[in-house]
Amino acid sequence: MSSRRNRLSYTEGVISIIANILLFGLKYWAGIVSGSVALIADAWHTLSDSLSSAFVIAGTKLSSKKPDKEHPFGHGRWEQITSIFIGFFLGIIAYEFLKESIEKFNAGESAHFGTVAIVVTVVSIVVKEAMAQYAFYIGRIAKNLTVKADGWHHRTDSLSSVVVLAGILLRNYFWWIDSVLGIIISVMIFYAAFEIVKQAINKLLGEEPSADLLDQINRIIREVEPRDLHPHHFHIHNYGTHTELTFHIKFDENLDIYTGHQIATRIENAIREQLNIESTIHIEPLGVKHKD
Repeated sequence: MSSRRNRLSYTEGVISIIANILLFGLKYWAGIVSGSVALIADAWHTLSDSLSSAFVIAGTKLSSKKPDKEHPFGHGRWEQITSIFIGFFLGIIAYEFLKESIEKFNAGESAHFGTVAIVVTVVSIVVKEAMAQYAFYIGRIAKNLTVKADGWHHRTDSLSSVVVLAGILLRNYFWWIDSVLGIIISVMIFYAAFEIVKQAINKLLGEEPSADLLDQINRIIREVEPRDLHPHHFHIHNYGTHTELTFHIKFDENLDIYTGHQIATRIENAIREQLNIESTIHIEPLGVKHKD
């Protein structure tokens, strides 16, 4: 599973880099031919996506390293770290995009493009959105947060091309349309960057299991042991390539330790088989109450 996961993530990163370089050349050529500064700037924005994809490859490579003495839980959290890098990189792009849009609005500038720019911009929108969908798809299959973040990076480039296209089609009616749409999309990019960074930081700091995951765990516990074990104190630790779960269960204090150990082990094995999660269960006497 891990090797397939890494292979899918690598493939997405390599395809992304190649496609971005080709799109950069196409946009840059169209910008030179049509004399469009905005399209040339959009070309450089596309090329910057290659850096995001390089993060995907580097993050996948680092996170796939096996556990060692210094890192007994592996290196999977490199995915969250590289996602934070991508989030900040998106934030920088959004800031530059916002600043440029405000400057163009204050200067009263409108977009000026030729026919070649229309064709190239439409191609860019379609290709980049297709790349975004592909990255989201691979991210879901591989459960790789960095690949999902790369998908958002593709989408921001597609949205920036939408701004360029809107400027082409509406510049004769609203001279300010290019600048205003640029400001709106800048805010959207900032929001995407915020969500990426927030999700990565939450996983690094540790988070409570989702209600859906708790339902699945409780179902497994009931299937393994019909007695009410009062499961509680659930804590999940995400390491990118694998997940650790800890929680408590309660037994009648007259139950012998060996029987309690057998039941806890069966639950741990069932959770591993059905959810691919490594769990550690703490056993408590039924009458014990926590201070919290």
